[in-house]
Amino acid sequence: MNTHQAQDRSGAPLVLIVGATGGFGGALARSLLARGWAVRALTRHADMAERARKEAAWRGLEAVQWQVGDAMSASDMLAAAKGAHFVVHAANPPRYQRWRELALPMLANSVAAARAAGARLVLPGNIYNFGPDAGALLSETSPQHPLTGKGQVRVEMERMLLEASQAAQQPLHSLVLRAGDFFGGHAPASWFGTLMLKPGQRPRRIVYPGPLDVGHAWVYLPDMAETAARLMALDLQDPARLARFEVLHLEGHWLARGGEMAESIRRVLGQPDMPIRPLPWAVLALLTPFVGLLREIREMRYLWNVALKLDNRKLVSLIGPEPHTPLDDAVRESLVEMGCLQPTQARSAWAS
Repeated sequence: MNTHQAQDRSGAPLVLIVGATGGFGGALARSLLARGWAVRALTRHADMAERARKEAAWRGLEAVQWQVGDAMSASDMLAAAKGAHFVVHAANPPRYQRWRELALPMLANSVAAARAAGARLVLPGNIYNFGPDAGALLSETSPQHPLTGKGQVRVEMERMLLEASQAAQQPLHSLVLRAGDFFGGHAPASWFGTLMLKPGQRPRRIVYPGPLDVGHAWVYLPDMAETAARLMALDLQDPARLARFEVLHLEGHWLARGGEMAESIRRVLGQPDMPIRPLPWAVLALLTPFVGLLREIREMRYLWNVALKLDNRKLVSLIGPEPHTPLDDAVRESLVEMGCLQPTQARSAWAS
């Protein structure tokens, strides 16, 4: 990689984020801006700078350099990535749909743009790659036999990066950071923010998708973003530390009893008896022919019935302990940002 390309006019490292208004992309943009890095973001909205200045949902992104373009356009991506040291591909098809049609071409454009810029491509990943046969503790090399279409696309996306890293000319440098289910106030497409709770109102009940006693992996988006930022800083300081095709796992919030997430919500709300209801999977099955999103959701049910924990020892060997916000603090901040809780109403786990 050409390190001189990592500087914008201010001398700060320059990062292109594709998907900066999404959950991970936005959290990473905020983390990098707080470090003094320059962040450029591709957007299809010409008024995004004004929206970032005015709308609370985009708070903290005011200093982003917004560049109008589309991730489905190869020429737009090449122009946006010029001079960048990192290209962060955090764009996902909306509402879990049209993954193969959209996700693979968008990533191919990011790969081409990163190679042209001499940049490392950063891809936030998840555990969709893995089926129940992967074992209870997932290493970076655990077998990948996904049960779902989205999981198969995820495997293909990572294979695209691996093959690009093996090219004889202009091999790509990339980093895949896998984690559990996202949660946070700016994660609108997450299980936490769409099915367990309803944004914009104080909860009356908590919907939990799986057995309460089965372990489940979560990651708080600001923690994942801080982890990515530290790895990117490490890559700037010592490029030899990361492999050309690097894959790392975050442990995140591993809850040996998955129901601990619902119990944390209860504590933060100060309502220890708030009902916890199961997700009505049978009803979803009846509605699936009419609502495409529900078909995509039903595919992922197995992830709630099987405990899959990510092994983060490789990550820890590089940056030390993971950034880790205590669970109740992360849940409290998420509920406040989702509009489910007023800041003055938030209670800590230890409140009497």
